[in-house]
Amino acid sequence: MVAHSIDPHQPTDRTRWRLRVNDGRQTWHYISKEESIANPQTDIEKHWLGLSVDAPELPKATTSLESARNGFEYFKRVQNEEGFWSGEYGGPMFLLPGLVITYYITQTPFPPGWKQEMIQYLFNRANKDDGGWGIHIEGASTVFGTALNYVAMRILGVDAEHPVAVRARATLHKLGGATGAPSWGKFWLATLNVYDWEGMNPVPPELWLLPHFLPVHPGRYWCHTRAVYIPMSYLYGRRATAAMTPLIKALRQELYTQPYESIPWYAQRNNICKADLYYPHTRLLDFLNGGLVVAEKLHHVSAAVRNRAIKAAYRQIKMEDENTHYLDIGPVNKMMHQLSTWYEEGPDSEAFRRHVEANIDFMWMSSEGMMMNGTNGSQLWDAALTIQGVIECGLAEEKQNHASMLKGLEFLDHCQIKANPRHRAEAHRDPTLGAWPFSNRWQGYTVSDCTSEGLKAVLLLQKLSYTKERVSTKRLEQAIDIILPMQNASGGFASYESVRGPAWLEWINPAEVFGNIMIEYCYPECSTACVLGLTYFREQRPDYRRDEIDATIDRAVKFIMSVQEPDGSWYGSWAICYTYATMFALESLSSVGLTYDNCPAVKKACEFLLSKQMADGGWGESYKSCETHTWVNHEKSQVVNTAWSLMALMAAKCPNQAAIKRGVQLIMSRQQANGSWKQEAIEGVFNHNCMISYPNYKYTFTIWALGRYARLYERQ
Repeated sequence: MVAHSIDPHQPTDRTRWRLRVNDGRQTWHYISKEESIANPQTDIEKHWLGLSVDAPELPKATTSLESARNGFEYFKRVQNEEGFWSGEYGGPMFLLPGLVITYYITQTPFPPGWKQEMIQYLFNRANKDDGGWGIHIEGASTVFGTALNYVAMRILGVDAEHPVAVRARATLHKLGGATGAPSWGKFWLATLNVYDWEGMNPVPPELWLLPHFLPVHPGRYWCHTRAVYIPMSYLYGRRATAAMTPLIKALRQELYTQPYESIPWYAQRNNICKADLYYPHTRLLDFLNGGLVVAEKLHHVSAAVRNRAIKAAYRQIKMEDENTHYLDIGPVNKMMHQLSTWYEEGPDSEAFRRHVEANIDFMWMSSEGMMMNGTNGSQLWDAALTIQGVIECGLAEEKQNHASMLKGLEFLDHCQIKANPRHRAEAHRDPTLGAWPFSNRWQGYTVSDCTSEGLKAVLLLQKLSYTKERVSTKRLEQAIDIILPMQNASGGFASYESVRGPAWLEWINPAEVFGNIMIEYCYPECSTACVLGLTYFREQRPDYRRDEIDATIDRAVKFIMSVQEPDGSWYGSWAICYTYATMFALESLSSVGLTYDNCPAVKKACEFLLSKQMADGGWGESYKSCETHTWVNHEKSQVVNTAWSLMALMAAKCPNQAAIKRGVQLIMSRQQANGSWKQEAIEGVFNHNCMISYPNYKYTFTIWALGRYARLYERQ
């Protein structure tokens, strides 16, 4: 592959991109000019590509209900025919390079339009101040982001002397060069043959041969961590290394501040640039890594054990692929699986073909180019929350919205997972029959709050005057059967699974850039969703597992109370940050009758939120809150943070109606003439240090907050 110059100002013809949905999938395709003429773009495609949407100007809202109605009039336009809201789930800047590197090593051709639009995205997302990239789109430049995206850019065809490449390379060198990459960065560079495997701390596949009862067995890790380290251990065990090419030779010289041949690789194992380091190694981890390095030098003595371990790791890869229809739990392990499959089964294998075909589910087009989503979407999550908000607003009973709600119910029906994983025990998987996932049923992972939010949405939809039962009582009971066993000893609920491993496993967190990744943790957000899902179900089916449901709700509420911060807030692990988690917590406390007037904890939470209200009436919280575990103001208010704060205050029955009204007025003032809201700062987070986009939130929660205000205050 020969590098060549590409003009950053020449993207593809954006009018030729089409978004197709199929049984919960959402995929972008670049079609011919002739096809595009015969198949005009929809408002959905125009909306995401930044093109002019054919949405009329609406009468200016004078009440919160009118504003909510205008918002949904616009948002309905971007609901697709299957009933969910397609959407971007981007933000992390370490995902796309894994795909590009894997395609290069395996010599897989890109579909039409992909290369040029990925280049556009990298160019547009380079930091304006220094030309580098961070761990996420709003983060300062790091070695992790800059090294991997520089490599991706060069593979895609950008010349080393292109101005964007020159700036990025200068920033990388200023940071000390690619030797300072964290372990995940070192791994991808090693597979490409532009970093030596000796410069990595070991990832031994032999861990898969340990007895499961040991607390260090990977089956006890958090599922995302487990899923990444399975293929990483396979590829590390094989020392899988790309064949030498002229581009690889060039990159070896471009990525470092000294000649490649002179780098002392052994000394780079724990060399992590300060700009990247979020979670430093513990002494225990460094000690264990030192022992593993010695063991690696002796592994040739036990080649039979290494080969058996590699086979055991690949067995785990195969089970994950089959249980998720080759989508896998996320794009990081997805691309590692594809690379592993290429080495193990070859480019002509059925498994490799299916991997390549499934990649399109992760790719998303926007006005900035093509990115890689953090999963294959957030279809269920966005749909379930939006539907609940529309129903609370009273908009669902308005005739013009019936079709939208009926389509939403149809999607929720199809999206529920209707089988358990194969080889459950061996694959370390929990049951999935009756669960709702984060994205679609093909991805095949239970998520506690998604199951609960899906359940709530179905229960509310099937109570509407014009709907019929699509999700049977038996299937609703199956969802309850999923939720109840997920409660942990603390009373809280985690995300994908119950907590399996001891807390001290975090002492051996090797990732350097993420916190709390080794085991599952309980969250006020997930716990609240489960409390409300169980509560809604109990109201309609008071006889099914009633004693267990009552006890589960009681324990979960006690957990939520127990993790309140001293200042009255709750820390959010899945969005930014205190406004988000405090909303969830107060929703659950309100559901059991705890409000401002009768609960000091609720009153304190309201006082916390009121103390953060900005001069314009809104709330604005920076993503830095997630990193520092301390409230950090955004430089200006955000409609999403404002909506969360308002929903929390209203759920708690906060008596300061004037403050609530000011927040509502802020949201209304930001609404555009066609009912939409402009995109503001990034909304989501995972593992404390990486932000992720939820652009549909600026509709879901604004509409919901406005409608709640109308129900509580305007309709009296």
